[in-house]
Amino acid sequence: MQHFFSIIIVTWNGLDHLKTFLPSVLDTDYQKFEVIIADNASTDGTREWIRKHAPECKIITFDKNHGYCGGNNRATADAKGDILLFLNNDVRVKPDWLQQLDHSFEDSKTGVVQPKLLNHLQPSHFEYAGAAGGFIDWLGYPFCRGRLFEHTEKDTGQYNDETPVFWASGAALAIRKKLFKNLGGFNEEFEFHMEEIDLCWRVWHCGYQVQYQPESVVYHLGGGSMPMGSPRKVYYNYRNSLLMLAINLQEHRLPKLFLRLCLDGVAGIRSLFQLKPLETLAIIKAHFGFYRRLPSANRKRSELISKDTYTAISEAPVYHKLIINEVFLKGKKRFSELDDDFLS
Repeated sequence: MQHFFSIIIVTWNGLDHLKTFLPSVLDTDYQKFEVIIADNASTDGTREWIRKHAPECKIITFDKNHGYCGGNNRATADAKGDILLFLNNDVRVKPDWLQQLDHSFEDSKTGVVQPKLLNHLQPSHFEYAGAAGGFIDWLGYPFCRGRLFEHTEKDTGQYNDETPVFWASGAALAIRKKLFKNLGGFNEEFEFHMEEIDLCWRVWHCGYQVQYQPESVVYHLGGGSMPMGSPRKVYYNYRNSLLMLAINLQEHRLPKLFLRLCLDGVAGIRSLFQLKPLETLAIIKAHFGFYRRLPSANRKRSELISKDTYTAISEAPVYHKLIINEVFLKGKKRFSELDDDFLS
């Protein structure tokens, strides 16, 4: 039985991206899907263009910009499918991409699926945002198969195995609608960055798995909302990483949070020596932003633990070493250079 996919594309003044990438989505070779454009109060003519050039799309218009999390959460109310597929507006897809994702959901334990993400501008290489599926180490630092920090690998078929991963990229993330609703959707306090890792962590807590499906291939442009290294991006990455840990950590929560705060301080000092004072300031602001949101994070944690479906994670693939040591001290650049038995 085929699943019905509701493809939700949140956009804000992204008409140029929609003109370039939406046609491939509409050319999908699959019977049961719909495309929902969630427009965050664009002023660039998005709504008019969609109505004229892509009338098969359902368009939802918001009165203000709710961001990635808020836009997606609100758009799900109009989704008819049993599978929600959150897709960035700068993603090009292959015609058969949904057929392969559909196969993954045949397993009742699968809650989330990510396709293979390749670079739109360099299709032979993985894309930074999700590559071949995401992981975290024991302190919550994220990385991907095919991308360790700034180094992305060439796709030579080395990650063509369908396998559980810890998190799926928000650039192209498919999730069961009932599960998404039960989890309360994306945490809108995150605003930007890490929200998909937080969501997938909660998926694992509810007894479901996150899967990587290499036979489904998409191409992501990436980097459009916030350029790499911008102080704003640094702020969200550091703040939301701490929020994610506060909500989801099970064991040794306070010691791990304290250690992360200390390592963030080291990163701030490193930025000063690299003559990047704005990065250091962004890290400091991120910590204060985390402290202000800690009471809310504690409430979210209590709500998660109180769910009847809550379970202690035993099968989630977590790296038992510190990834920053492996990359920055030992010089490893490829996922395959990590320990063969690195998952615990």
